[in-house]
Amino acid sequence: MIFPIEELIRYNGNMYEITSAASRRAHQLSKLQPLELEANYGKAVSLAARQIFFHDVRFTLMEEDGIDAISEFPVK
Repeated sequence: MIFPIEELIRYNGNMYEITSAASRRAHQLSKLQPLELEANYGKAVSLAARQIFFHDVRFTLMEEDGIDAISEFPVK
């Protein structure tokens, strides 16, 4: 699985949000080590980006104590 570059090029939303969400999701994946990650040759960033762009994982921007935070949750 490669990084979803076409989706990134077409993305019209907030680039900070999507980058932060993918980064945080990649961190989660590296900690959890799901089988999906192994199937993706251990490439957490590309898997995280793919999950976000294809809506397998949703994220929302929140503000906590004056600091922006990203919260992700799986889509069921």
